[in-house]
Amino acid sequence: MRIAYLTSYDVLDSSKWPKNQVGLCGAGYYLAKTLESQSTPLDYVGSLKQIKPSLKHKLKWHLNQKLFKKDYFYFLEPSVLEAYSAQVLPKLAKFNSNVVLCPENAIPLAYLECQQPIVLWTDAPLSASINFYPWLSNLTQETFNHLLAMEKLAFEKCQLLIFLSDWAAQTAIETYGINPAKVVVIPWGANIETNRNNEDIHNIVEAKNNKCCKLLFIGVDWFRKGGDIAFEIAKELNSRGIETELSVLGCEPEIEVPLPKYVKTLGFISKYTREGLNKINQLFTDSHFLVLPSRADFSPHVFCEANSFGLPCIGTQVGGIPTLIKHDFNGKTFSLRASISEYCNYIATLMNNYSDYKTLAYSSFNEYQSRLNWSVAGQTAKKIIEGIL
Repeated sequence: MRIAYLTSYDVLDSSKWPKNQVGLCGAGYYLAKTLESQSTPLDYVGSLKQIKPSLKHKLKWHLNQKLFKKDYFYFLEPSVLEAYSAQVLPKLAKFNSNVVLCPENAIPLAYLECQQPIVLWTDAPLSASINFYPWLSNLTQETFNHLLAMEKLAFEKCQLLIFLSDWAAQTAIETYGINPAKVVVIPWGANIETNRNNEDIHNIVEAKNNKCCKLLFIGVDWFRKGGDIAFEIAKELNSRGIETELSVLGCEPEIEVPLPKYVKTLGFISKYTREGLNKINQLFTDSHFLVLPSRADFSPHVFCEANSFGLPCIGTQVGGIPTLIKHDFNGKTFSLRASISEYCNYIATLMNNYSDYKTLAYSSFNEYQSRLNWSVAGQTAKKIIEGIL
């Protein structure tokens, strides 16, 4: 089986990845390398040239912004989507691929007409972002309609749809009336190099102690990712007499009081430099919990990355997160209505019964090894894709 690996970006050149899509592009890279390591030849179909907005598109954007205060996205116009998909055929013609796999979103597929069966592997339907993520929460009716029409058309063209979570799969089925038989759930892995074994995890876990509870928050959006909740958790734990430290990576804390000494701000650190990766790895190694109480999220790779270090995760029952975090296996998810005390009770109980914490840490690594890594994802997907040929 030869796979035409379709991406709008250059999956092999991280210097060209859009800054706001580094996570998605990184996933595309690790998936590609995993499939190749499993003796699956890939024909790289990308990058695609972005279609520039016409004068008409610019005028529509200006009018909607100024007059109606609504967001209009020209790239969802059928004519633009058609021109976008048209770039794929000449590239496909160069290869003898058996199947087209797009590890991105539905946009390049909406108007793609090819002989090969099409597989989309994505975190969630774009429609699930509407009124969930800020950037898709103020759409014009026209853009809203275009998005739904585009995604429905693309999903109908696909012989197989792979999502990262049960929530995403069910959302797609309910929104578009998709046949559940062509929908599967396969989580992605960690967007970092992972070669740790059980002995490594034993050394990491046993090197920690419960004298200071070290919490790690990673996110570029302080409020959406629940940084304020993470801060309140650290604050209450300290007030209970449990010495706690909160490291904040990816953004600056937005709090109204002076920053306490127990909050360590690290700014943005790139995992795509050796120095940055070493620093991030050390944070995962030293911490007791990854705390990411997101208000809106799909399937954050950082949970898989944390588990690869035996680091338990604390998240919310939002989006696809409950597929990744299983209670008492690799952490716990909380309701958006949960109180700070509920989070703190969970953490305090484990820190005060430290043998239970260690058991959870080892179990977290087992979850990574058994289902939250690229190798398992690649092997599972490869078998299912072969079944549609």
